[in-house]
Amino acid sequence: MTPIITALRVALLGLVFAAGLALPALAQLTAESRAYYQDWLKTAERAEQVIDARRASSAALEQLRKKLTDYRQSFLAQRDGNSDRVETLQGQLDALGAAPGEGETEPEDIAALREALNTELDQLQVPRTVSLVAYSRADGLIGEIDKIIRERRTETLLERGPSPLNPEHWGPAARALKRAGQALWNETLAQVASATTFERVRRNLPAILILLLFSGLLIFRGRPWAHSAGDYLRQFGSSGRGVWGFIVSLLQVGLPLLGIIFAVAAVNLAGLTGSRGSFLLDFVPGWAFLILSFHWLGNQLFASKIDNDLIPVQEGRRNITRLMVDVLAVLLVLQDALTKLGEFENISEPAHAVLSFPLILAAALVLLRLHRIGAKRRRQQSAQDEEAEDGAIAAGAGHVFSIARRAIYLLGFISPLLAVLGYVNAAEALVYPAATTLALLAALLVLHRFCGDVYGWLSGKGSEARESLFSVLIGFMLALLALPPLALIWGARIADLTELWSQFLKGFQFGETRISPTAFLTFAVVFATGYALTRVLQGSLRNTLLPKTKIDPGGQNAITSGLGYVGIFLAAVVAISMAGLDLSSLAIVAGALSVGIGFGLQTIVSNFVSGIILLIERPISKGDWIEVGGLMGYVRDISVRSTRIETFDRTDVIVPNSDLISGTVTNYTRGNTVGRVIVPVGVAYGTDPRKVEAILKEVAKGHPMVLLNPAPSVVFQGFGADSLDFEIRAILRDVNWVLSVKSDMNYEIAKRFDEEGIEIPFMQRDIWIRNPEALAQAATPASAGTAFAEAPAAASSAPPPKPDLDDLQQIPDQDADGETDAEK
Repeated sequence: MTPIITALRVALLGLVFAAGLALPALAQLTAESRAYYQDWLKTAERAEQVIDARRASSAALEQLRKKLTDYRQSFLAQRDGNSDRVETLQGQLDALGAAPGEGETEPEDIAALREALNTELDQLQVPRTVSLVAYSRADGLIGEIDKIIRERRTETLLERGPSPLNPEHWGPAARALKRAGQALWNETLAQVASATTFERVRRNLPAILILLLFSGLLIFRGRPWAHSAGDYLRQFGSSGRGVWGFIVSLLQVGLPLLGIIFAVAAVNLAGLTGSRGSFLLDFVPGWAFLILSFHWLGNQLFASKIDNDLIPVQEGRRNITRLMVDVLAVLLVLQDALTKLGEFENISEPAHAVLSFPLILAAALVLLRLHRIGAKRRRQQSAQDEEAEDGAIAAGAGHVFSIARRAIYLLGFISPLLAVLGYVNAAEALVYPAATTLALLAALLVLHRFCGDVYGWLSGKGSEARESLFSVLIGFMLALLALPPLALIWGARIADLTELWSQFLKGFQFGETRISPTAFLTFAVVFATGYALTRVLQGSLRNTLLPKTKIDPGGQNAITSGLGYVGIFLAAVVAISMAGLDLSSLAIVAGALSVGIGFGLQTIVSNFVSGIILLIERPISKGDWIEVGGLMGYVRDISVRSTRIETFDRTDVIVPNSDLISGTVTNYTRGNTVGRVIVPVGVAYGTDPRKVEAILKEVAKGHPMVLLNPAPSVVFQGFGADSLDFEIRAILRDVNWVLSVKSDMNYEIAKRFDEEGIEIPFMQRDIWIRNPEALAQAATPASAGTAFAEAPAAASSAPPPKPDLDDLQQIPDQDADGETDAEK
């Protein structure tokens, strides 16, 4: 019995005692279980009293909330306890059938079995019921505590204090700061002059010297060592210069930071600081990291080369921009130091307002300055599309920072005004998170570019990988990962994030089914496994097993396609069942789907059903030569919605399956590839028809693709306008070669006719001129000269006279019987 189940049974015991009942299971409970439940009851009662009193501090409420969260997680873990056994018992009760109604009886054995199963089922459902009750109570208490803390933070944020511009508060503020500094200095001097400190330094002198040595080397030699490491890494290839440069920049931050950590450790080991100094000294590595990281971000965002900029800045503004970033880091450190100083020094509220106002004003001015820097270049870049190496990245960064710049520009004005009016807490809650948000967004841009460089180095694409789909996906993932830090920056508590995570793990109710991340992950894994197995089985059948059978290619394609549909359907059903989803809840989806089909999915469903019919009935198969809707080609693929036909022009035509079922389809290769070829031939009048027939039969029988049984035949079609018309009709082994066979036969016929002197006629026409003398007179040179002599002006201004073309008439040929071609 696990401790959680034991606790739930103990909780049941408390409920039973409260109701004045007794169960046989009480005798099995242990002292540990009773103690666990008693602790829960005491914690819940104390939480209710604290909530009602509302006098506890926020820190005490956070501690109490943590205990309640632990209990709630235990109850949540047992929400589905004994579910398998409960399912089994419920199945047994279902097998017994419905219980008899009033006035009805059933056999004693069945009644006894039903009663035993119901009793056992009730006992097994106890942990689930108790866990739900306890979970609900714990969840409600946690919600009330969160509400109290949020109300207190809101009151603090909107609390109005004294204005820092009031001169009456300047003197006390200066004296408070001086008093804190003197206390820290005097305490440090007393600690250094202490004999205990001297003895401690003497005893730990070797370790202190080693720490100081390493600290000095790392602080003063860290940057040269980082550059040396970069020179060594560049030996592995120039394609990864972005990666090597990023690693070198990290070393330039990490090595000095490690040196500062060693120096702090040496001071602590020597014991040179008192309680105040030790308290502040513990925050020195964090402050150093803040300053170094901001300096690193400035160098990464505004590089020495304009092409490497992530944020567009004018050439002459780079140094001042990096300086503004460093100043912003120093202001954040000073604000945090002032906050930590107020934790052990009695600094009044007016003094705190006066001391905080210069920092707030300086931070706001820096934010405004950062907003204005690079504005001209941003306008130029938005007006033209840069084709530089990182032009798209810089443009994307500009879009990302556009909204942030506007918001920060607004906060730069609002924060000092709020501080002047006395809302110092609200001003601090706006200006410093705005600066930290800028730093976080900048870090995301730098990491995004680094991931693109790593992908480009590994894939060999170089800087082009920054614009790939992988880079976009990485950016999306980094944006998701940035949401929790952003929430914490803007005042969210860690408890709020854990509460959201708990609600996420809890899932949501959908009908009778609770959908949780675990259920979704189970569904995804099982379905992906089933889908992969289906594809593997399809590949094995298509490439290994089916080719060894006598099934035609179309049948093989139908088997593999049908197996794929069945496999995907079974994978979905098994995944839904394994995830614990209730299939009956899909009735709602089915109803909505039916309505959708009635309105707009008729064509899709018709094509789907037609595709199933094509795969089962197989009027056409993969590889068939068909003609449908004036299109002729080979069937290359049959899916549930459409069929892909490859025409003889090597183009793919997608035909809906419903057209193949409801329309007329000509299948030239259905069942077999035997087909007929017809070759028409015309010979001149006067040629011996029997001789022509013999030659054509020899040509047909001589082709290897022509079947001799049934034998090819020659048909004398009749007397044409210009020729005697014949046709070769032959059965081919493979109708797919019909064009090639027809071409071969035409070549052979031309050769044989040339050898035998047989003429292949062409169309001829005779033209009769009705009045040839008029045409001849108009065309004689003498008459033309006379006309030009008589009318020179007319000849210069008008074209020469043309013959009357109406006198020309086309007279059709007549045969011996006087019948014209048109009449024929």
